[in-house]
Amino acid sequence: MKMIALVALGGALGAVARFLVVRMLPDAFPWGTLVVNLIGSFAIGWLLASPTARVASTPELKLLLVTGVLGGFTTYSAFNHETLALWNSGLRLSAALYVAGTMVGAWISGALGLWVGRATNG
Repeated sequence: MKMIALVALGGALGAVARFLVVRMLPDAFPWGTLVVNLIGSFAIGWLLASPTARVASTPELKLLLVTGVLGGFTTYSAFNHETLALWNSGLRLSAALYVAGTMVGAWISGALGLWVGRATNG
């Protein structure tokens, strides 16, 4: 029950954070989802390699931060929905750029997070 509570608490915090980020950005293009996916990718990479990785290696904190907060913050379903909406609206180039920007950007953000985490690990 404790594990479920940690995931639920983290998920709620992450979902609210995602909502706030998405609301702050223009909606002519799905910038909000792109930004939260890039931030989330960086954060997961950083957590895996940073000094906090020792803390996040405990099962409870990993559930709270990675599964809960970052799982609630980033979302594939919104990415997929927005890609399909762009495609169905005839904005095929925008849809392709969004997919490429998300996939390449998330990979780069994750790698950068690992690098920063290792650099600060002393």
